[in-house]
Amino acid sequence: MAFKVIATNRKAHHNYHLSQNWECGIALTGGEVKSIRNGEVNFADSFAAVDKEEIILYNLHINPYLQASYLNQEPARKRKLLLHRKEIERITAAINEKGLVLIPTKIYFNKKGFVKVEIALGKGKKLYDKREDIKKRDIDRDLRRAVNTRRTR
Repeated sequence: MAFKVIATNRKAHHNYHLSQNWECGIALTGGEVKSIRNGEVNFADSFAAVDKEEIILYNLHINPYLQASYLNQEPARKRKLLLHRKEIERITAAINEKGLVLIPTKIYFNKKGFVKVEIALGKGKKLYDKREDIKKRDIDRDLRRAVNTRRTR
């Protein structure tokens, strides 16, 4: 897979138990694509939801492209995600049955040069789950540190 990752949603892995991923296109204007190429994307508080048999991405902040002048769109507008009908039906069923939410995890250019968004089904973590993850990460870091110092001696 040869693609260029523009931005990742690091908070998604911290705040949610992520399960199933989908790659989907996104409806953008020309100025937005150029702004994404410059890496001016922010995932803060962004989420996706099913609305009238379409999946809409909310609160994805794309800074306006300065050279686009009057053709710029609102930075945090709703954007339609492009998926097949059967995929949308599967996602809708999972959201309705299990009470999950759709979280964008990554935005990137695929090998053909199209902007793609990776969305995942997520279930919110409790505070004690977050603490447990932090503790586990610290223990792993200490173990790696101990192994590396052992090798250098």
